[in-house]
Amino acid sequence: MGREMTDTVMVEIPVTPEAAEVLGDLERRERIGKLVSSILCPPSPGDDPLAAIFASIKSAARADGLTDEEIEAELAAYNAERRL
Repeated sequence: MGREMTDTVMVEIPVTPEAAEVLGDLERRERIGKLVSSILCPPSPGDDPLAAIFASIKSAARADGLTDEEIEAELAAYNAERRL
């Protein structure tokens, strides 16, 4: 099982000025800290929130008639655009 949030350390990460403003709120900062911790170190592979989000998006795309190949092609095109 993962660590309790009372067992935390402070780290610095670069964010946009807009994100820094949002993170000025202690409660929101704590919620985001929990989310980041759970994404980077999920208690078990089945508890990975990022994987669940991707699975949900892929399921919705399939429901709209896209094939796995079309989904992968779209992701590849998106990744190629971001590298430019």
